[in-house]
Amino acid sequence: MDVPRDLPSPEADAAVAPVINHALKRQVLVCTAKSCAANGSEAVLDAFKARLIEENLLFYKGNRQGEIQCSHCGSVGFCAIGPAVLVYPDGIWYAHVTPEDVPEIIECHLKGGVPVARLVRKHLG
Repeated sequence: MDVPRDLPSPEADAAVAPVINHALKRQVLVCTAKSCAANGSEAVLDAFKARLIEENLLFYKGNRQGEIQCSHCGSVGFCAIGPAVLVYPDGIWYAHVTPEDVPEIIECHLKGGVPVARLVRKHLG
């Protein structure tokens, strides 16, 4: 049963979560759960963040103008074929991603709009 409760106003939420009012183009989610982590997903996440910061594309506390949000996530069910990377709103799921793949994903997909076909394992679009 839903219990009515007072929630903060949208304005109050936006003051503490500026992403609410920002027009992000994409979100990159890197699985860092146990299996993906064992295959090097932390290095993939670090590579994405470093490259996106370098290109002034990452939305984070130091750059509220960035167009792309990048964060870790829990298991997405690709345990045996990780590191897994999901790109939204495109609905693209990449598998076996390495730090060396990151520049290609950024250039081709995040900047150019064309997914890297050799790494795509699922497309929800």
